[in-house]
Amino acid sequence: MRNDIQPNEQAFSTKEVAEEVGIATPTVRKYGQILERNGYEFLKDGDRRIFVQSDIQALIALRDTDKPLDDTAKKLVVQQKERLEEPEGTEIALSDTADNLPQDPNQLKELLLFVANELAAAREMNIQLKNDMAQMKITVAQLQQDHHVISSSIGNSAQRTNAKIERIIEQQDAHYESLLQQERERSELLQKEIQKMREEQKSEWNSQNDFNKRLEEEIQKRKWGWLTAIFRK
Repeated sequence: MRNDIQPNEQAFSTKEVAEEVGIATPTVRKYGQILERNGYEFLKDGDRRIFVQSDIQALIALRDTDKPLDDTAKKLVVQQKERLEEPEGTEIALSDTADNLPQDPNQLKELLLFVANELAAAREMNIQLKNDMAQMKITVAQLQQDHHVISSSIGNSAQRTNAKIERIIEQQDAHYESLLQQERERSELLQKEIQKMREEQKSEWNSQNDFNKRLEEEIQKRKWGWLTAIFRK
């Protein structure tokens, strides 16, 4: 079942999609049948398909492919399944058991609050990455459509458009890599902070254990001294 539809996301009819993608209405139906035949899921009102932006991108991919349509459709189905199965949040695995967590309620609360804030920041970063990638795909698709129109009449214009597309793709790739690097750095910093807190807690526990041992030894010494004094009497 489709669960990737955003609130208030615009929906399109077959006619509107045909105008948006620049293909005939029967071709939209044909592409829809090919996608469904390979396992793609559309929103439907009875037998009528309702298209959202991600479906339009799938139709554009079929329009622009130079491979067999079924092969491209299978790849699009895999992408859709991965998108539908994608978790909503970012999980950070902690290798140690709960025994290594602070026992003090205030310290534990501070640790959990810190982790929650970092998870929220990571989730916002993931959402931004998805939005940037979606915008990049829309931009590239629009430029490719412009390229098809221009190349049919003016060869030189087609070359300039292709160069423009390549520059934008390079810029978007660089931007995407930069965002990924920032996300990796944030994750590494979070892991270091958590490890530091664990080491400090371990040090405190060791200090407490040493104190307890010294106290016990002192008590034993005084106990034996008291017994010795009794026997001497």
